Amino acid sequence: MSWVTKTLSSTLGRKLIMALTGLFLILFLTGHVSGNLLLFKGDGGEAFNIYAKFMTTNPAVKILSYLTYISVIGHVIYSIWLTKQNRAARPVGYGMTKESTNSTLASRNMGILGTIILIFLVIHMQTFWYQMHWGDVPFVTYEGEQYKDLFSIVTFAFQNELMVIGYVVAMVFLAFHLSHGFASAFQTLGLNHKKYSPAIETLGKLFSVVVPLLFASMPIYIYFTYQS
Repeated sequence: MSWVTKTLSSTLGRKLIMALTGLFLILFLTGHVSGNLLLFKGDGGEAFNIYAKFMTTNPAVKILSYLTYISVIGHVIYSIWLTKQNRAARPVGYGMTKESTNSTLASRNMGILGTIILIFLVIHMQTFWYQMHWGDVPFVTYEGEQYKDLFSIVTFAFQNELMVIGYVVAMVFLAFHLSHGFASAFQTLGLNHKKYSPAIETLGKLFSVVVPLLFASMPIYIYFTYQS
Protein backbone atom coordinates (compact mmCIF):
# COMPACT_ATOMS: atom_id res chain seq x y z
CA MET A 1 0.00 0.00 0.00
CA SER A 2 1.48 3.34 -1.07
CA TRP A 3 1.82 6.28 1.32
CA VAL A 4 -0.90 8.09 -0.64
CA THR A 5 -3.35 5.22 -0.13
CA LYS A 6 -2.40 4.94 3.53
CA THR A 7 -2.89 8.65 4.06
CA LEU A 8 -6.24 8.83 2.30
CA SER A 9 -7.56 5.76 4.13
CA SER A 10 -6.50 7.04 7.55
CA THR A 11 -8.84 9.01 9.79
CA LEU A 12 -6.83 12.18 9.23
CA GLY A 13 -6.82 11.59 5.47
CA ARG A 14 -10.59 11.11 5.38
CA LYS A 15 -11.13 14.30 7.35
CA LEU A 16 -8.75 16.10 4.99
CA ILE A 17 -10.76 14.97 1.96
CA MET A 18 -13.98 15.99 3.71
CA ALA A 19 -12.52 19.45 4.33
CA LEU A 20 -11.18 19.96 0.80
CA THR A 21 -14.33 18.73 -0.93
CA GLY A 22 -16.45 20.76 1.47
CA LEU A 23 -14.56 23.97 0.70
CA PHE A 24 -14.79 23.28 -3.03
CA LEU A 25 -18.55 22.81 -2.70
CA ILE A 26 -18.74 26.10 -0.78
CA LEU A 27 -17.06 27.79 -3.75
CA PHE A 28 -19.55 26.06 -6.04
CA LEU A 29 -22.48 27.33 -3.96
CA THR A 30 -21.07 30.85 -4.17
CA GLY A 31 -20.89 30.72 -7.96
CA HIS A 32 -24.23 28.94 -8.31
CA VAL A 33 -26.18 31.39 -6.19
CA SER A 34 -24.52 34.32 -7.98
CA GLY A 35 -25.66 33.05 -11.38
CA ASN A 36 -29.13 32.20 -10.17
CA LEU A 37 -29.62 35.77 -8.98
CA LEU A 38 -30.42 36.48 -12.65
CA LEU A 39 -33.83 34.98 -11.91
CA PHE A 40 -34.63 38.27 -10.18
CA LYS A 41 -33.79 40.40 -13.21
CA GLY A 42 -37.38 40.59 -14.47
CA ASP A 43 -36.49 40.28 -18.17
CA GLY A 44 -38.61 37.21 -18.87
CA GLY A 45 -35.67 34.90 -18.29
CA GLU A 46 -33.38 36.17 -21.05
CA ALA A 47 -30.28 36.75 -18.92
CA PHE A 48 -30.84 33.50 -17.02
CA ASN A 49 -31.23 31.44 -20.22
CA ILE A 50 -28.07 32.96 -21.71
CA TYR A 51 -26.24 32.19 -18.47
CA ALA A 52 -27.59 28.61 -18.46
CA LYS A 53 -26.34 28.01 -22.01
CA PHE A 54 -22.90 29.35 -21.12
CA MET A 55 -22.73 27.10 -18.06
CA THR A 56 -23.61 24.00 -20.08
CA THR A 57 -21.46 24.62 -23.17
CA ASN A 58 -18.27 26.32 -21.97
CA PRO A 59 -15.41 23.73 -21.80
CA ALA A 60 -13.83 25.25 -18.66
CA VAL A 61 -17.18 25.24 -16.85
CA LYS A 62 -17.71 21.61 -17.88
CA ILE A 63 -14.42 20.66 -16.22
CA LEU A 64 -15.50 22.48 -13.06
CA SER A 65 -18.82 20.62 -13.24
CA TYR A 66 -17.04 17.26 -13.28
CA LEU A 67 -14.95 18.36 -10.30
CA THR A 68 -18.17 19.32 -8.53
CA TYR A 69 -19.71 15.89 -9.16
CA ILE A 70 -16.54 14.20 -7.88
CA SER A 71 -16.53 16.45 -4.81
CA VAL A 72 -20.17 15.68 -4.00
CA ILE A 73 -19.62 11.93 -4.33
CA GLY A 74 -16.37 12.05 -2.35
CA HIS A 75 -17.91 14.23 0.36
CA VAL A 76 -20.83 11.83 0.78
CA ILE A 77 -18.74 8.62 0.72
CA TYR A 78 -16.18 9.89 3.21
CA SER A 79 -18.83 11.34 5.51
CA ILE A 80 -20.50 7.91 5.70
CA TRP A 81 -17.11 6.28 6.23
CA LEU A 82 -16.20 8.64 9.07
CA THR A 83 -19.63 8.32 10.71
CA LYS A 84 -19.36 4.51 10.74
CA GLN A 85 -15.82 4.71 12.08
CA ASN A 86 -16.83 7.05 14.89
CA ARG A 87 -19.74 4.84 15.90
CA ALA A 88 -17.56 1.73 15.84
CA ALA A 89 -14.97 3.46 18.01
CA ARG A 90 -17.61 4.41 20.59
CA PRO A 91 -20.69 2.19 20.19
CA VAL A 92 -22.03 3.25 23.59
CA GLY A 93 -22.11 6.91 24.56
CA TYR A 94 -20.76 8.15 27.83
CA GLY A 95 -23.58 8.25 30.32
CA MET A 96 -22.53 11.46 32.06
CA THR A 97 -21.74 13.45 28.92
CA LYS A 98 -23.99 16.38 28.15
CA GLU A 99 -23.70 16.71 24.38
CA SER A 100 -25.39 20.11 24.29
CA THR A 101 -22.59 21.63 26.37
CA ASN A 102 -19.78 20.09 24.30
CA SER A 103 -21.02 20.58 20.74
CA THR A 104 -23.58 22.40 18.65
CA LEU A 105 -26.80 20.91 17.35
CA ALA A 106 -25.46 21.11 13.79
CA SER A 107 -22.19 19.34 14.62
CA ARG A 108 -24.03 16.47 16.33
CA ASN A 109 -26.32 15.94 13.35
CA MET A 110 -24.07 16.52 10.35
CA GLY A 111 -24.84 13.04 9.01
CA ILE A 112 -28.60 13.57 9.13
CA LEU A 113 -28.32 17.06 7.67
CA GLY A 114 -26.07 15.78 4.90
CA THR A 115 -28.48 12.94 4.05
CA ILE A 116 -31.43 15.32 3.75
CA ILE A 117 -29.38 17.67 1.57
CA LEU A 118 -28.34 14.73 -0.63
CA ILE A 119 -31.98 13.73 -1.15
CA PHE A 120 -32.80 17.32 -2.03
CA LEU A 121 -29.85 17.43 -4.44
CA VAL A 122 -31.07 14.32 -6.29
CA ILE A 123 -34.55 15.83 -6.70
CA HIS A 124 -33.05 19.18 -7.71
CA MET A 125 -30.81 17.57 -10.33
CA GLN A 126 -33.70 15.58 -11.79
CA THR A 127 -35.98 18.61 -11.92
CA PHE A 128 -33.57 21.09 -13.49
CA TRP A 129 -30.17 19.65 -14.51
CA TYR A 130 -31.57 16.51 -16.14
CA GLN A 131 -34.32 18.48 -17.87
CA MET A 132 -31.81 21.00 -19.20
CA HIS A 133 -29.66 18.28 -20.77
CA TRP A 134 -32.16 15.62 -21.85
CA GLY A 135 -35.67 16.89 -21.16
CA ASP A 136 -38.21 18.33 -23.55
CA VAL A 137 -37.21 21.97 -23.04
CA PRO A 138 -38.72 24.66 -25.32
CA PHE A 139 -36.45 27.06 -27.18
CA VAL A 140 -36.39 30.85 -27.28
CA THR A 141 -34.52 33.16 -29.64
CA TYR A 142 -32.50 36.21 -28.61
CA GLU A 143 -30.89 38.29 -31.36
CA GLY A 144 -31.13 35.45 -33.85
CA GLU A 145 -29.59 32.78 -31.57
CA GLN A 146 -31.54 29.91 -30.03
CA TYR A 147 -31.42 29.09 -26.33
CA LYS A 148 -33.08 26.41 -24.24
CA ASP A 149 -35.75 28.09 -22.13
CA LEU A 150 -34.70 26.72 -18.75
CA PHE A 151 -36.37 29.75 -17.19
CA SER A 152 -39.78 28.35 -18.19
CA ILE A 153 -38.89 25.03 -16.52
CA VAL A 154 -37.91 26.84 -13.32
CA THR A 155 -41.01 29.03 -13.23
CA PHE A 156 -43.26 26.02 -13.92
CA ALA A 157 -41.65 23.96 -11.15
CA PHE A 158 -42.05 26.74 -8.62
CA GLN A 159 -45.77 27.12 -9.27
CA ASN A 160 -46.07 23.99 -7.14
CA GLU A 161 -46.52 24.92 -3.46
CA LEU A 162 -44.99 21.64 -2.27
CA MET A 163 -41.91 22.21 -4.42
CA VAL A 164 -41.48 25.71 -3.00
CA ILE A 165 -41.94 24.56 0.59
CA GLY A 166 -39.60 21.60 0.11
CA TYR A 167 -36.94 23.84 -1.42
CA VAL A 168 -37.15 26.36 1.43
CA VAL A 169 -37.01 23.64 4.09
CA ALA A 170 -33.98 22.09 2.38
CA MET A 171 -32.24 25.46 2.53
CA VAL A 172 -32.84 25.58 6.28
CA PHE A 173 -31.05 22.24 6.61
CA LEU A 174 -28.28 23.51 4.34
CA ALA A 175 -27.85 26.53 6.59
CA PHE A 176 -27.38 24.31 9.65
CA HIS A 177 -24.96 22.07 7.75
CA LEU A 178 -22.86 25.03 6.61
CA SER A 179 -22.91 26.67 10.04
CA HIS A 180 -20.66 23.89 11.33
CA GLY A 181 -18.99 22.68 8.14
CA PHE A 182 -17.49 26.02 7.06
CA ALA A 183 -15.32 26.65 10.12
CA SER A 184 -14.73 22.93 10.66
CA ALA A 185 -13.11 22.60 7.22
CA PHE A 186 -10.59 25.35 7.99
CA GLN A 187 -9.85 23.79 11.37
CA THR A 188 -9.22 20.38 9.79
CA LEU A 189 -6.73 21.96 7.38
CA GLY A 190 -4.91 23.48 10.33
CA LEU A 191 -5.89 27.01 9.33
CA ASN A 192 -6.96 28.00 12.81
CA HIS A 193 -5.25 30.79 14.69
CA LYS A 194 -6.35 32.99 17.55
CA LYS A 195 -6.08 35.99 15.22
CA TYR A 196 -7.92 34.53 12.23
CA SER A 197 -10.29 31.90 13.66
CA PRO A 198 -12.87 34.43 14.96
CA ALA A 199 -13.01 36.03 11.50
CA ILE A 200 -13.39 32.62 9.84
CA GLU A 201 -16.19 31.67 12.24
CA THR A 202 -17.96 34.98 11.61
CA LEU A 203 -17.60 34.57 7.85
CA GLY A 204 -18.89 31.00 8.13
CA LYS A 205 -21.96 32.07 10.09
CA LEU A 206 -22.63 34.88 7.62
CA PHE A 207 -22.22 32.55 4.64
CA SER A 208 -24.45 29.88 6.20
CA VAL A 209 -27.25 32.44 6.52
CA VAL A 210 -26.90 34.58 3.40
CA VAL A 211 -26.42 31.87 0.75
CA PRO A 212 -29.29 29.57 1.84
CA LEU A 213 -31.49 32.65 2.32
CA LEU A 214 -30.79 33.79 -1.25
CA PHE A 215 -31.51 30.31 -2.60
CA ALA A 216 -34.74 30.08 -0.59
CA SER A 217 -35.91 33.51 -1.76
CA MET A 218 -35.82 32.43 -5.41
CA PRO A 219 -38.71 29.93 -5.40
CA ILE A 220 -40.74 32.27 -3.18
CA TYR A 221 -40.16 35.18 -5.57
CA ILE A 222 -41.03 33.10 -8.62
CA TYR A 223 -44.12 31.61 -6.99
CA PHE A 224 -45.63 35.01 -6.25
CA THR A 225 -44.36 36.76 -9.40
CA TYR A 226 -45.07 34.27 -12.18
CA GLN A 227 -48.41 32.79 -11.12
CA SER A 228 -49.98 31.28 -14.27
